Amino acid sequence: MGDHSEALTRIFDGRSRNQWSDKPVPIELVRKLYDFVKLGPTSLNSLPARFRFLLSKQARERLAPHVAEGNRPKVLSAPCVAIIAYDEAFYEQLPKLLPIKEGVKDIFVGKDALIYATALRNSSLQGAYLMVAARLLGLDCGPMSGFDHVGVDKEFFAGTALKSNFICALGYASDEPFPRLPRLTFEEAAEVL
Repeated sequence: MGDHSEALTRIFDGRSRNQWSDKPVPIELVRKLYDFVKLGPTSLNSLPARFRFLLSKQARERLAPHVAEGNRPKVLSAPCVAIIAYDEAFYEQLPKLLPIKEGVKDIFVGKDALIYATALRNSSLQGAYLMVAARLLGLDCGPMSGFDHVGVDKEFFAGTALKSNFICALGYASDEPFPRLPRLTFEEAAEVL
């Protein structure tokens, strides 16, 4: 096994960023980013996440009224903001995504609690894959949960089965990260059985 310390540092020592340079995030990089994200494992290869990459100023201005006041400058100044959503009808794609399991779609039909749990959990995983891949591709990240889900869903997903999970500003940070906050020790957070 090689030394991966540089990559691990880039991924895990990366901080949430709040201020952005005006350097654009090219669509080619966004496509490359998604091409990595789609490879990450999800339950039954369900891939329930759906992404809206807001590259235009107009799109970010549509989002801004729906985010917490403290998040508005982040959304408006970032060259890209990703809305990580989940598809409540993700299971419709399962015959394509998991062709080796006949009848896989039927596991979910009419089971709202299972649909929600699977979609939320796995779209969250895919959102984490997005941040890992973004950092490895040289982008900084600013994930946010301070927003009005109903407003964002109405603005960006009206008439669909999509629901927002969280948002993440992407780009090239211009701020200095604040000092790292405390973390729980292994003994406080883990148990070996």
